[in-house]
Amino acid sequence: MSITLILIIVTGLISYQCFENRDLARKLHHSPYIESRNQEWHRMLSAGFIHGSWTHLMINMFVLYFFGESVEYRFSYHFQEYGPYAGKIVFLLLYLLAIIAANTFTYFKHKDNHSFASLGASGAVSAVLFAHVIFDPWGCLLLYFIIPINGIIAAILYVVYSQWASKNRRDHVDHDAHLWGAIFGVVFTLAMSPKIFKIFMNELMQPQLCLPPGF
Repeated sequence: MSITLILIIVTGLISYQCFENRDLARKLHHSPYIESRNQEWHRMLSAGFIHGSWTHLMINMFVLYFFGESVEYRFSYHFQEYGPYAGKIVFLLLYLLAIIAANTFTYFKHKDNHSFASLGASGAVSAVLFAHVIFDPWGCLLLYFIIPINGIIAAILYVVYSQWASKNRRDHVDHDAHLWGAIFGVVFTLAMSPKIFKIFMNELMQPQLCLPPGF
């Protein structure tokens, strides 16, 4: 079984438990104010395995499944010389460390804000999505599941929107976590191997137009 599927199953089970037990959810969500005062550092990681609703959970897990399998396969290929499980370990590190990295920024930003709390795998999923873009920058993604757009262009728009939304929107979405998770995904993936960086640069130099089906 792939690490991607294991993460989806574990996240689904823990999220379901928290749907049924809100006290448990409050003990696991990311709360910089509580973390800084009670040293409950487990929240920095556990928050990535719980969600606020079924819709929140399903969207994150769908994106994780769609892109996670691809990234996990590519890591397995690039790190096969280190053993059959090396790529899977690297992928797992990407995912888990992305949760912590995404929450670290909001920790310092909100550690004195007792009303701030966040939860969800969006930061880690953003890291996986951007890792996918590193391997296939001109590949076609479907924006809103309809509009075809090149991965690298979608990534740029995602960063710009996340920065804007972090400063201007009050929609209870942790846009900072999305942004920093994405940035971590890029840095981690490129830093893991010079070969991956070379592949990214070679692919980047061969732009392809992303057209709707039938064109």
